[in-house]
Amino acid sequence: MADDKKITRTPEEWAKLLTPQQYHVAREKGTERAFTGAYWDNHDKGMYRCIGCGAPLFDANDKFDSGTGWPSFTKPVETASVETETDRKFMMTRTEVHCAKCDTHLGHLFPDGPKAAGGMRYCINSASLAFEPEKDGSSRG
Repeated sequence: MADDKKITRTPEEWAKLLTPQQYHVAREKGTERAFTGAYWDNHDKGMYRCIGCGAPLFDANDKFDSGTGWPSFTKPVETASVETETDRKFMMTRTEVHCAKCDTHLGHLFPDGPKAAGGMRYCINSASLAFEPEKDGSSRG
């Protein structure tokens, strides 16, 4: 990422910027129900950006239908765009994915993605994303 400075806000500031659903997912590490998010079935070209800071996270060209009901991607737009940490909630160990710029909780990373694309699946909540449709033939952003 070109600008490595972290964005920090108080819970009150985040609550003013986000809807209650976005706040629950992005700041409280919640999740939306499968097949309910705005982008799980979006097939448009463009860029998925962080709802918290606008950082480019995932290119629509790397999105695939995982059948899970959440937007799924094979990789982030840049490796440095996201960070991961171990999540041991709900009596299981998973890899949490969050925005490297503002720590917005995005979802989880699983090793069951398309083998031809590296085998990883970034399972991301629509509530953590803002979609920017492609304008000029390029979705890089």
